[in-house]
Amino acid sequence: MSDNKEKKSGFKDSLKSMDTEETFDLIFYRPIGYAWACMAKKLGVTPNAITIASIFLGVGAGVCFYFNDLWINILGVFLLVWADSFDSADGQLARMTKQYSRIGRILDGLSGDFWFAAIYIAICLRENVTSDFFMAHKWVIWVVAVATGFVHGIQAAMADYYRQFHLYFLKGEDGSELENAANLWDRFHALSWKQDFWKKLVLMFYTNYTVGQEKRTPWMQRLRRILREKYNGNIPQSFRDAFRAKSKPLMKYTNILSFNTRTFALFAAILIFRMPWLYFAFELTVLNFILIYMMVRHERICRGFCEELSGDNK
Repeated sequence: MSDNKEKKSGFKDSLKSMDTEETFDLIFYRPIGYAWACMAKKLGVTPNAITIASIFLGVGAGVCFYFNDLWINILGVFLLVWADSFDSADGQLARMTKQYSRIGRILDGLSGDFWFAAIYIAICLRENVTSDFFMAHKWVIWVVAVATGFVHGIQAAMADYYRQFHLYFLKGEDGSELENAANLWDRFHALSWKQDFWKKLVLMFYTNYTVGQEKRTPWMQRLRRILREKYNGNIPQSFRDAFRAKSKPLMKYTNILSFNTRTFALFAAILIFRMPWLYFAFELTVLNFILIYMMVRHERICRGFCEELSGDNK
């Protein structure tokens, strides 16, 4: 009985928070990821090694989606699901073993980019082979793919940013990976190109990534400044609870923009409709609409708290 309690406690501790977890993840990916993480912990495998393995699996899935063959496509689905279970496992292992690192966070974010880059290329090449329209207008599918990849990057970046901001109020700085571009630039300039070339190069891209997140959230940044000036890091629990209450309903949209909804749409386009380009249409329309709605709602919440705090100062 105590072993079961210990396992349940260990599983729960491996999660980011119940506020930000998606139902399907809790039912499917997190238990599998926890099993992988426990095995990796026993074998001494690091979170970054699992992340790298997930990249190979995800790229392999993309290669399988090139072929206009149902069974090879099903193999691609299996590989992508396997890759995502590793993507879950690396974070769970990091939380279990306290092996946190900025490189690990960057690598974790890049892994999904590699997966979908391979998938997009496979779809473009596949459609050029199987579609008369795209055979006659080969450039169209590539333009659509580039546009989709661009908005995909924004969708994923903003979903992660809002999730980290929510975790900041829920768990504090130790429970969140919320970054500040100014601090990142300070660390960047402190490094030497000669002695820390790769570290500085990675930090440059990551800092620019964070700058993009901050530019798209002006009211959030204003709220962060007001909180620093007013509380100097010691935000009252009452304010944390108030922000969490308003932010929590938006977490379902961050989950939609993350992985599961994307892959359900991708699998449907490839396996059911046999028209993979429909996935591009889904990202450009449905997911973009959700992104805009989420950003507008979140900015309104931050603006309301800014006005409330500014009123308190008068």
